[in-house]
Amino acid sequence: MLKQQRADHVRRRLQELYPETPIPLDHKDAYTLLVAVLLSAQCTDVRVNQVTPALFKLADNPRDMMRVPVAEIQAIIRPCGLSPKKAAAISGLSKILVETYGGEVPADFAALEALPGVGHKTASVVMAQAFGVPAFPVDTHIHRLATRWKLTSGKNVVQTERDLKKLFPRESWNKLHLQIIFFGREHCSARNCDGKSCLLCRELFTKG
Repeated sequence: MLKQQRADHVRRRLQELYPETPIPLDHKDAYTLLVAVLLSAQCTDVRVNQVTPALFKLADNPRDMMRVPVAEIQAIIRPCGLSPKKAAAISGLSKILVETYGGEVPADFAALEALPGVGHKTASVVMAQAFGVPAFPVDTHIHRLATRWKLTSGKNVVQTERDLKKLFPRESWNKLHLQIIFFGREHCSARNCDGKSCLLCRELFTKG
């Protein structure tokens, strides 16, 4: 298959396997999603979902969160790893949201990426999942699968995102990035597939 043919096959197959794509991180609005995504860096979604109920019981909006001592935030989120940095970021971004954006999360890539602890991937997730703006958040799992499926030769997630956006229709990006994550976790992880054994890898590379 040519690269575009592989991309089209991936999209069709993932739509069959995952017609519904629930957001893995528990949240109730853009702010709680932003905090949850920030916590998910180098941490599983399962662990984040175990930690956030206690955090959001303490404060589930930026006005309340900015008043919570950083040490108290850190104590709650410690199981997620990198807790000193993440706690400081949550406190800092909450203060900025209140002082600059009236307590609302801005639906703007540049504004989000300027917040403490918020990189391009986190901003992309929030834009896609909270505001419905087409984005293609690329984490290490998507980067790994896109490389395995020969959809990109990118050496980093920036190049991979650029390549995937060229291969897939804009209206499919928000759903497709979740579908790829779901498939990678269930069928094509780094451990259980050598690039030849899972369903999609077999189909992609036994058809030429």
